Amino acid sequence: MSVVKSTLTLPPSERADYWHELVSGTFIPLDVRLHEPVPSAGTITSRWLGPLQISEVEAGPQTVARSARRITEGGEEYLTVTLQRRGSARLTQGDRQAIVGPGSFTCSDAGRPYLREQPDTFRFTAFRVPKASLGVSDHDLRAATGTLFNGVSGTSGLVAEFLGRLSEQATGFDPHTAHRLALSTFDLLAVLVRERSGRLDPQAPEHARGMLTRVQEYVLLHLDDPALCPERIAAAHHMSVRYLHKLFHAGGTTVGRWVLRERLERCRRELARPARSASTVAAVARRWGFVSPSHFSRAFRAAYGMTPREWQAAARVHPAGAPGHGGAGQACV
Repeated sequence: MSVVKSTLTLPPSERADYWHELVSGTFIPLDVRLHEPVPSAGTITSRWLGPLQISEVEAGPQTVARSARRITEGGEEYLTVTLQRRGSARLTQGDRQAIVGPGSFTCSDAGRPYLREQPDTFRFTAFRVPKASLGVSDHDLRAATGTLFNGVSGTSGLVAEFLGRLSEQATGFDPHTAHRLALSTFDLLAVLVRERSGRLDPQAPEHARGMLTRVQEYVLLHLDDPALCPERIAAAHHMSVRYLHKLFHAGGTTVGRWVLRERLERCRRELARPARSASTVAAVARRWGFVSPSHFSRAFRAAYGMTPREWQAAARVHPAGAPGHGGAGQACV
């Protein structure tokens, strides 16, 4: 069964106070500040799957704050997972901040202060989760709050799709099925929280190794992009540039060295093709992300002991294999 609460039938002058009561009564004690001179109507539709509360919220621009004073009023035992459906938001908790768009989601811990700013008309689905049901440490929770979870790929993509479908079909289940679905939700969220904790904690080697592998797979798919850089790589994986560098340092190299080595290796292979199918040196360099021909030539010589043209010529004379090569030198992405 769904419970719908709205300010639609109220005069605009009475909406702000009543909306504050609705938000705090539905979730946890919060401070709400509306940004419209004449408040538009807001609606909250709530459903329950056993211990899991699912609420669809649709309203105008506003800021919601969980202050230290509000924490003393209760509700600190909950984690709120918010799946953005329309509009954008900015969540700040601790020393981290996440900019949220449609399809992505965030986690906020009601036991610590946070701020959620909605600058435009919005719609989101909020899942109120008892923290004890996740079975994760406070350290893990702190790593997951105030960060962005994308809804496109990886574990977070799977969780976003599951949460979206669950919210759309949350009514009509018998009590046993509803409870089991809630437990499945908690299990998925626990996996996600632990994964994010491992990504942000360089002291967790098993998570770091898995993350490094995913980053390297991403880089290999984008080697042809001249704009590939540590900032772009880190943003694509929702991590800091500093942590990205730590991942590669733990693997005995740097981001720049690894990318350069992989680009040069692909150039080397392509230049060794038979003359009838080979491209020019400049074309090969551009194809694998090198903007400057002189930089490419210097890097190639440092790595293989000869210029790209010399390598290409040697490969044509000895098609079974060109002379050996050494290690790639240091360079930026």
